[in-house]
Amino acid sequence: MRVVPLRLVSQPRPSSRSLGALLSELTAAGELAEELPKGRLRCVACGHRCLMPPGAVGVCKVRFNQDGMLRVPFGYVGALQVDPVEKKPFFHFLPGSTALSFGMLGCDFHCGYCQNWVTSQALRDPKAQSSAMPVSAEQLARLARERDSQLVVSTYNEPLITSEWAMAVFREARALGLRTAYVSNGNATPEVLDYIRPHVDAYKIDLKAMRDRSYRKLGGLLEHVRWTIQAVHERGFWLEVVTLIVPGFNDSDEELRDAAEFLASVSPEIPWHVTAFHPDYKMLGPERTSVDTLRRAQQIGREAGLQYVYSGNLPGQVGETEHTRCPRCASTVIQRYGFQVIEQRLKADGACPDCGTVLPGIWS
Repeated sequence: MRVVPLRLVSQPRPSSRSLGALLSELTAAGELAEELPKGRLRCVACGHRCLMPPGAVGVCKVRFNQDGMLRVPFGYVGALQVDPVEKKPFFHFLPGSTALSFGMLGCDFHCGYCQNWVTSQALRDPKAQSSAMPVSAEQLARLARERDSQLVVSTYNEPLITSEWAMAVFREARALGLRTAYVSNGNATPEVLDYIRPHVDAYKIDLKAMRDRSYRKLGGLLEHVRWTIQAVHERGFWLEVVTLIVPGFNDSDEELRDAAEFLASVSPEIPWHVTAFHPDYKMLGPERTSVDTLRRAQQIGREAGLQYVYSGNLPGQVGETEHTRCPRCASTVIQRYGFQVIEQRLKADGACPDCGTVLPGIWS
């Protein structure tokens, strides 16, 4: 079998064909839909729950009703790369390992600061010049093994809207003994979480703000993301949460405290990553997030009762907040520099080598 070459996210291949026409062919029958009278469908892959009469396309631009049948993205990647798992970021999920990371095209949000806008906004923004590389699920799983990756991750665009394809890939990956994960905006439904749960180990959610008006600017609703965080935790996925701190958008003490207290109410063991913003895509006005802001957010998280609060995107500048420390004896059990693990002292079961406390996570 010929395995597809690894292609970097920053190197999309141009196509002479219409991207929309190509993607309409790279589809399969969808499973995440309710059938309604007169050929209408209700898609349940994300919190928008799009109502689609025949010929209609969902908010995501990639799921559509073709003659009463839901068609969904299948059999291609729009981005493919091997990354450290810490880049996702996951700090309590196989630290120091590498992840075969793949993405498709489209998104149910339209965030103005999206760092993956070339793939996520490919059918919404004419400046997002992307293409699609046909590939089989088996090829992706085998490629992960050939690249010595321990896990396969659906990322770079919103994985919920391409869940049928991700599950096909993850079934093959699981058969080879690999772990799996989603990197998501958290705009889920009960139906899609129950659908993916048998095949997904870990789930990273972006908690982008704690004000509904801010979420509406991005194309979503705060209540949907809050619900998803609770539901993911209750269903037993390993969960980590990220808040990209954007000056003037979500960086007030009040809003950061609301986020931290909400997460602590779900579980104080949820790792919270507070990461630095840099101007990107359509949000070029705000300044870069300062080290002082990250330290302030980290302190707010700890005061709210969260046991693991990490600062990101400013490697080497945030002191101990890149490292994992035992909540009981305060020993540093994982030392990091950015996405690199410098030292890993945890035992195979996640136990602290100094006091025996077992830290939450997936360690082996």
